[in-house]
Amino acid sequence: MKKKFRDLLHRFKVESFKTSHNHETDEELAREIKRFSETALNDAFSFHFQKDPSPERLETFNMIKNYTLQSLMPPVIEKIMHRVVSVERQHRLMVKMLDELLEILSEEDQKSGARGAV
Repeated sequence: MKKKFRDLLHRFKVESFKTSHNHETDEELAREIKRFSETALNDAFSFHFQKDPSPERLETFNMIKNYTLQSLMPPVIEKIMHRVVSVERQHRLMVKMLDELLEILSEEDQKSGARGAV
């Protein structure tokens, strides 16, 4: 049973490494990151003033907001989304590994139950 667990863990590590270092899926990864980034940037913040601001103050605020959304946020959001997508893929692999682990434990339990009945 230890060998099965060791093999399962090794397979998980290999698949996890392939997922994070596979250049064939880089385009797919880039599309997914871009989609998430666009969604996050489209859900941009809105600010409500306590009192009616002066037109100059409002213009300054809009200029800062536009600069932030167009220049500063996209690279930051893309890096965050890259990490999120990578972690989600590793999570899927982890769930798959746990399913296989539970199957192995179930098989071992059935084998030991069959031996105990004899």
